[in-house]
Amino acid sequence: MNSSIHIKSAVLSLLILLGVLGIWHVATVPAAVSGGAPATAMTAEQAEYAKLMGKDIGSQKTSGFPTLSQMGQTVVKHLSDPFYDNGPNDKGIAIQLAHSLGRVAIGFLLASAVAIPVGFLIGMSPLLYRALDPFIQVLKPISPLAWMPLALYTIKDSAISGVFVIFICSVWPMLLNTAFGVASVRRDWLNVARTLEVSPLRKAFKVILPAAAPTILTGMRISMGIAWLVIVAAEMLVGGTGIGYFVWNEWNNLSLTNVIFAILVIGIFGMLLDLIFARLQKLVTYVE
Repeated sequence: MNSSIHIKSAVLSLLILLGVLGIWHVATVPAAVSGGAPATAMTAEQAEYAKLMGKDIGSQKTSGFPTLSQMGQTVVKHLSDPFYDNGPNDKGIAIQLAHSLGRVAIGFLLASAVAIPVGFLIGMSPLLYRALDPFIQVLKPISPLAWMPLALYTIKDSAISGVFVIFICSVWPMLLNTAFGVASVRRDWLNVARTLEVSPLRKAFKVILPAAAPTILTGMRISMGIAWLVIVAAEMLVGGTGIGYFVWNEWNNLSLTNVIFAILVIGIFGMLLDLIFARLQKLVTYVE
């Protein structure tokens, strides 16, 4: 039954993809060809900007939404040499992704190192939870990007500021889910541990952590999704390197095909990150 559902869902997903591509093709063909001649002539402003940027005018993306063939050429171009490095503003997509993933990884690990232990303490102590809850509720709704000006002013380094923004946005889902998971551990298990005179440290690792692990992984999964969203916006603001900067730089270069390609890459890697945490969550979930 499950295999049949998986096959049907895969076929349906493929049909939806083909439908979207078909609509894209039909919608962009009139923009690409009109009266037998290309209707994609570059505007005077775009041509002038291309000359200033040292671009080849004949190969520039023209006005109108890109066609599927143009997108295919862009994908092949980027994937054929993803590690090239021609200077600060011209790096391969793999290098840009590596910078973004590195920032996300560092910020996420720092947030985990803070949120999970503090969440444990909060979950095990109702008094501590009530004392810290007002601060959490005030800080949690603040947009991560609102911290960026303060980070840039105090840290004075765009790369570290990006890591700080990832840290601050990743802390809250992990902290709250960890606290909820620890507080929700069945009383029967805790009573048994108390009866057997299990030490607090052993109880935390042998009883509470396994029981709260699915909820903790849920918080980590949510945090990773938010972190991947935020790093793109943060890199647009601070510039330098990263997939977010790549999107903004290609938009400034009037290359819509590269922008769409970067959006697809962001979506695919976001899906892969989510699948990794979904798999980890499944591994630590016990079915009674």
